[in-house]
Amino acid sequence: MLYLIGLGLADETDITVKGLQVVKQATRVYLEAYTSILLVDKEKLETYYGRSVILADREMVETGSDDILAEADRCDIAFLVVGDPFGATTHADLVIRARELKIPVRSISNASILSAVGCTGLQLYNFGQTVSMVFFTDAWKPSSFYDRIKENASLGLHTLVLLDIKIKEQSLENLMRGRKVFEPPRFMTVAQCASQMLEIEEEKGENVYGPDSLAIGVARLGAENQKMAAGTLTQLTETDMGPPLHSLILVGKRLHDLERDFIRDFALDRRIFDEVGKQI
Repeated sequence: MLYLIGLGLADETDITVKGLQVVKQATRVYLEAYTSILLVDKEKLETYYGRSVILADREMVETGSDDILAEADRCDIAFLVVGDPFGATTHADLVIRARELKIPVRSISNASILSAVGCTGLQLYNFGQTVSMVFFTDAWKPSSFYDRIKENASLGLHTLVLLDIKIKEQSLENLMRGRKVFEPPRFMTVAQCASQMLEIEEEKGENVYGPDSLAIGVARLGAENQKMAAGTLTQLTETDMGPPLHSLILVGKRLHDLERDFIRDFALDRRIFDEVGKQI
């Protein structure tokens, strides 16, 4: 059987009891290592689980899935995913491939960023579509996220923005030359995300949001040193949220009084927060 096991958001102890039981008895254990990361390294997982763990990068999962699934019709294979197993659509492809091979599949859920953002005090049913923000380059500044935010904003809903991570990525030159040389890992910050959002708004000019729009930056949710900061997008462009992983929430117009009172506690500047809050 193929088991897709959610690991939660922070460290080795976030795995569920049910998930840990499967890991301990599985024939092979893979750790998906490109859609997200835990805040601890693989060695710490191996020590806690009492098992060796095979890192599964993008290439292995997307083009070498048959290797992962080998013998899964006769033994148990554990595929570990940071957050919840189906927080990233990539893993649905693995399940479909397993079904084609007549391999039974079971998933073991865990907390994900999609639910953990409730700790900000924003009510989960007031969120609209989740969007992703990638690192801009001089030649590539995709703005499809803008239209999704526009749709959410038209309904007064909050928007969760998931920020880009680059792990085991090749430069364009190395990719074109076929060289297996990888760039250092990069993790987008809340400040970078807010800056890129404002850049696209300036380009589009549709007033979907602006420099004074209220947003919340979050970092390392689920960890003991998690951090949250509420302020305008301009304020967040200048805010250091510390180590990764980061996400950003653009607050919608349907902000409830209870939500406002809750997030005010971690406002960067309560005077500015109160002024902006009155306009929502």
